[in-house]
Order: sequence, then C-alpha cells, then structure tokens
Amino acid sequence: MDQPRRILIIKLSALGNVILSLGPFASIRARHPDAEITVLTTPPYAGWLAKAPWFNHVISNGRPAWWDIAGTWRLRQALRAGHFDRVYDLQTSGRSSRYFRLFPAGARPEWCGIAPGCSHPHRLPAGTRMHDIDRQFDQLAVAGISARAPVDLTWSSADISRFGLPERFALLVPGSSAHRPGKRWPAERYGELALWLAARGITPVIAGTRGEAPLGAAIRAVAPDAIDLLGQTTLPELTELTRRALLAVGNDTGPMHLAAAANCPSVVLFSNDSDPFLCAPRGASVRTLRRADLAQLTLNDVTESLPL
Repeated sequence: MDQPRRILIIKLSALGNVILSLGPFASIRARHPDAEITVLTTPPYAGWLAKAPWFNHVISNGRPAWWDIAGTWRLRQALRAGHFDRVYDLQTSGRSSRYFRLFPAGARPEWCGIAPGCSHPHRLPAGTRMHDIDRQFDQLAVAGISARAPVDLTWSSADISRFGLPERFALLVPGSSAHRPGKRWPAERYGELALWLAARGITPVIAGTRGEAPLGAAIRAVAPDAIDLLGQTTLPELTELTRRALLAVGNDTGPMHLAAAANCPSVVLFSNDSDPFLCAPRGASVRTLRRADLAQLTLNDVTESLPL
C-alpha cells in the first residue's frame, strides 16, 4: 500500500520520550499529508498532542494495566474501530508490540516496529548504539520515510503573565524519575546555583512536577528569592517558559527535553544512571555534563558551562 489513508502512531510516555518523537511525528505527517492520523498516547500528553498540527485524532487510553481486562478490551475496540491501514509504533516496547495482536489476525494493518510478524520490522544489528531520535528515523526509513522534518513547537504556547516573572530569568529543573534518585544533582547545589544566578541579576525559577515539592523547598532554603513553580505549569505554559528563559539547567528529565526542543540554551546533567549518547536532549544550544555520581559535580563545574 503506497499511501495509507488511516494511520496510527503509538507513543505512550514519558515526556522526554514524547519530545524526542516530535521530529518523527512531523516526518510521518510530511510523508502522508492527506492521511487521517491518530496518535495513541496516555492522559498526561493527550490534550497537549491534540493541539499539534500532525494529528487528526488522539486516543488517550494507550496503557491499561496488565490486570485491567476491561481497559484492554476498550483499547482493542478503539484500535479496531480506527480501521487503520498502517501503524507506526514509535514506542517499540514489549507492551506496544503486543497491541499488534489486538487487531484481527486476518486483517492486521501494515506495522512499522518490532512486533513479531509485522510487515515493516525494524531490526538493528546486535550491539548497535543509537540515540533515540536516530533510532526512530532509522525505523521510519524501513517504511520509506527518509526525510527528517525539523522540530516545530510554535503550536505549543500560552499566556504566562499570571506568574509575574521578570524579563531575565533562568529555569532550574531539579527533578527526575522518582525511582531513579541517582539522576538528580543534589537540591542544595541547585540552591547554590540559584544564589549565583540571582547575584548576576537573573531570577531563578524552579520548574517540574508537584511531587518534586521537597526539592523546591530545599532550594529555597538556600535561595529564598527563587520562584517555585513546581506543579503549577501546563505543558503549553512550560513550553512558553523555556522559550523565554535566558537558560535552563536541569537533570536528565522531560522538561529539559522540552527546553532543548524550544531552543532554550540548556545545560543537562547526567550521572551513570543514563547515557547522553543514547538519550540526551537535542536542540540548537544544548550542553551536557556528566559525572559517575552527580554529588561529585561542583557549582563551578556548572557555572563554567553556562551560556552567559
């Protein structure tokens, strides 16, 4: 089938992974300009992706728990009701590959991914190491998509006047996956960085999720004038913050991927818990710093890397 009419893209989570798929999303749309494209995702990203220019529809129940039989049945029904001609599985996980089997055995769509028996399998040689963006484009090439569309976030914007921020501010992103504390630079060091920025007339603004409130409290214990926006921003508002910030400093976590994609000058901190070669944020002005243990990373290490 040269030009599928109804396409499904699977991208479930997390925020950083969704951001790394923005270019592939745009490339799929460019390759299939007249197709009806649906994205299968999860609730945290459904409303945001619904505003993107690449999709006609969004299905948000893309990750029912293994024990949720009713939820899996609803997902199965939604997938079959879509009458999809082709699926681009950009999640390429064991879970998303199992969705291939939710379609009727005799009427499965063309499938670009790693599901056993699919029409466009992506098989990397053993030991291949590729950045996630490059891996996705290598996968899309199997289905005839070779052109890389640029990342465009102009569709994600918001009025952030309610935060009352000064003209000169920098974003600090002290969080990361709660179950991987080794990815975090100590909050007290972020507090020292906040003081360093404030001394140079740059207001530190803390961004992230509500669950990271203790990190914000630890930073403000060192730098009381830092502005804490943890858990207060929507994704469009966070995009706008990264677009207007002088710079952003943070751990290997979703908001830093958003900052990089919005071309905010960014410094991203890595420990041995993740590999920047495989998953670093990409953008026009991104620097990475890595230490085996982020507790070994000093304030001076970070300030010397700032694009000021």
